[in-house]
Amino acid sequence: MITHIYPRAREILSRGQDFALLFARLTVAYGFYGPAMRKWADIDAIAIWFGTLGIPFPTLNAYMAASTELSGVVLLTLGLFTRLISLPLIVVMIVAIVTVHLPHGFASGDNGFEIPLYYMLFLAIFASFGAGKFSLDYLIFGKDK
Repeated sequence: MITHIYPRAREILSRGQDFALLFARLTVAYGFYGPAMRKWADIDAIAIWFGTLGIPFPTLNAYMAASTELSGVVLLTLGLFTRLISLPLIVVMIVAIVTVHLPHGFASGDNGFEIPLYYMLFLAIFASFGAGKFSLDYLIFGKDK
């Protein structure tokens, strides 16, 4: 019985893939918005903080992180170059996990690495599957192969 139901369920549920990718992109973009704006609001303080974390070239890296996050907000929202922007955003999340969140364990309530890990997973999905039909990537470059 389940062998007859599953193919039909898969067919029906697969129709929501593009909506799911759109909603996920917009959610992740919104998640990067606040941190990007806080970095740009006082980039000098962020550079000093990066230095205390042992991040090399803290001023350069503060600008790179803030620029990457803000670019991510714009590009993920538009669904433009989605696969490409996902990679540097994953790097930003790896740095955040290693330098800030890892010592606190997994739980987000303890400032652990749970949320950055979820962002990395979503970004890996975008890098692998693309932005979906509701994106400029789809309009400009056509269907992903």
